[in-house]
Amino acid sequence: MVRMSNSNDRMRSSAYAPEPRVGGAHAAGAHAEPEPERRAWSGAGGRWVLWPLRAVLWAAILIVAYRGLTAIVLNEGPPGGGSSLAAASQSARFPAALAEAYTLAFGQAYLNFSPGTQAQREQQLAALVPPALSSASPDLGWNGAGQLHLDSEQVAGISVHDAQHAVVDLLATVDGQLMELSVPVFASGQAVAVSGAPAWLAAPRPVNAPAQAQAAVDPVAQAQLLNQMPAFFQAYASGSANALGRFLAPGADVTGLGGSVAFSEIRNLIVPRGGSAREITATVVWQVLGQNGVTPAKLTMTYGVSVVDLQSGKWYVKGISAATEAVGGQ
Repeated sequence: MVRMSNSNDRMRSSAYAPEPRVGGAHAAGAHAEPEPERRAWSGAGGRWVLWPLRAVLWAAILIVAYRGLTAIVLNEGPPGGGSSLAAASQSARFPAALAEAYTLAFGQAYLNFSPGTQAQREQQLAALVPPALSSASPDLGWNGAGQLHLDSEQVAGISVHDAQHAVVDLLATVDGQLMELSVPVFASGQAVAVSGAPAWLAAPRPVNAPAQAQAAVDPVAQAQLLNQMPAFFQAYASGSANALGRFLAPGADVTGLGGSVAFSEIRNLIVPRGGSAREITATVVWQVLGQNGVTPAKLTMTYGVSVVDLQSGKWYVKGISAATEAVGGQ
C-alpha cells in the first residue's frame, strides 16, 4: 500500500512539472522562473470618465433649478420672442370684425351732416362714442355750419395695437371726393366704442404698374382664335350652358353672364407663342342692354383666357378671368 502511494505521487509531480525553455541563457532541462502575476487595471471600460460627467450633469441641474426659482420669484418672462408672442396673442383677442362693422356705422353718422339734421346726428354719434367724449363734443368737432354727404365707404384696413386698442381705416367717397378716415377704437371683451376723434387722411394714390415685355405673337394661332373666339364670347354673354359647352375644354367650369350684356366685337387679341396650351389676352366690346328706345351703352373690357389646342387648330377654353395688364386698342 505504501509503494502504490509513492508511485502515484511521482506521477502527479511529473505531470505538473514545468516544461523546460528552448534556447536562451538556460540549458535544456533547466527549470524556468515563474512569470509575475498581472493585476487587472481598475479603470478598464471607461469608468474613470463617469465621475466628471456626473459632476457636469449635477451642475447643469442645479443651474436650471436656480434659474427656474429666480424666474418664479422675480416674475420674469421668457427672453427674446416672448414679448412678441404675447403681443400677437393679445392682438388675436381683439374683436377686429366687430370693430370694422362698428366703424362703418360711425362713418355713416360722422360723414353726413347739415344744420337741419344736427340733432339727429348728435344722437347717432352719442350711441357710438363714450359718454365723456359725447358730453365734451356732441358733434365731434363740427361747428354746425355747412354740410357734408357720404356717397360710399368701406373698410380699407385695421391696425391692432393690443387686445383693447386698434385703428380702423375707412376708404370713403364724400361729395364725389375720395378720402380716408382713420378711427381709433377701444374694445372690452365683445363691446367696442370709438375712443377718440377720427383723422381725415389723404386718399391712397394710384401707382403705375411697371410695363411688362410683350411676348412674341403667334400669327397662325392668332388667326385661328380670331375666327373662334367671337362665337365663344357670344355664348359667354348669353350664359347658355349648352352654347358654352361647345367651346369648353374637358373639366372646365365657366359660367356665362346670363344675358346682362350682348357681344359686340373683339377689338384686340394677343396670342403669344407656345405649345398646345396658351394664355391669351382679349379686349372685348360689350353692349349693355337697357330699356327699349334708349341707345345702349358700350363697355370695353379686357380678359385673360386660358385656351388649349385639342384638335390641330381647334382651340377650347379652360378658364376666363380679368387680364393682369391692359392692352392697346381699347
